[in-house]
Amino acid sequence: MSLAVTVCYYAAARLGLMGRLVVDGVVVTPIWPPTGVAVAALLLFGARVWPGIALGSFLVIASLTAPGPTTVVTVVSNTVAPLCAFLLLRRAGFRLDMARLRDGLSLVFLGGFGAMLISATLGVGLQVAKGSLDKSEFWPIWLAWWVGDTMGVLLVAPLLLVLAGPAGRFRVRRWKEAAFLGLTTLVLMPMAVLSPMSMLFLVFPLLIWAALRFQLAGSMLCALFASVLTTFEATAGRGAFLHLTDVEIMAKLQAFNGSAALTALLLASVITEQRATRRSVRRACEELAEVLEHLAAGEPSPGPPGTAESRAAPPGGHRDP
Repeated sequence: MSLAVTVCYYAAARLGLMGRLVVDGVVVTPIWPPTGVAVAALLLFGARVWPGIALGSFLVIASLTAPGPTTVVTVVSNTVAPLCAFLLLRRAGFRLDMARLRDGLSLVFLGGFGAMLISATLGVGLQVAKGSLDKSEFWPIWLAWWVGDTMGVLLVAPLLLVLAGPAGRFRVRRWKEAAFLGLTTLVLMPMAVLSPMSMLFLVFPLLIWAALRFQLAGSMLCALFASVLTTFEATAGRGAFLHLTDVEIMAKLQAFNGSAALTALLLASVITEQRATRRSVRRACEELAEVLEHLAAGEPSPGPPGTAESRAAPPGGHRDP
């Protein structure tokens, strides 16, 4: 299992590096998918897969530069941050189906915003300590690193968790609406991103539509597609990012990706929780109606299996003394 995690981590890293930006002479990635892969793998398979995360991080670094003493610190930070996210989420009672709002909030604030402080602080602090970065560059690069890791958790991890669970096995009842949503997304999102008139706000109605009708699976797919498309346009300096400086591009891209991820994740969590509550209420009403029917017929109400109430009573609606 650890080897499979290593392969997925490395593949996600190569995809993430395709959308890298240069800020103050330093290469950063607005979305770092390996953190999402690592957090999802730990939640699904447990802490025993951490060697796969460490090996994957080492292979990514080795593919970019010659390994050195500082490589150990970077590998440790990239491994410890997802592990901390996993431990914090487990302590908070996080559920893999993310059927509650508290699960979405836990993933945002504990798994994303909180745990990814470790990788960003250690990674950028190491660059400053060895002289690769000036102290004045610490905060801009730290922010870019932290946001990239956090976006990987918020965009990639929920989608992997949903697809790995029973709800992610392509049980789409409204296939016509799903096809129409997909077609609309493929047409409208590129139009919003490629337009030099900065029409990125057109993406959010699609995210709301997907969350309302298809919960996490639909909303996270839309959010990931929008963020990836926007990131590639930002790296090329086209569309809504035309004539902007590197710092302005990074700030605008971070704001959009963060807004899209939070909208998709939290709204879908609210809708999923509300639907689960309605199903519970409906089941309770059906059970109560069944009890009332038995009482009206003069029969004992059915109880849980194995109890006295669940056993058949003799004719007449009472038991012999």
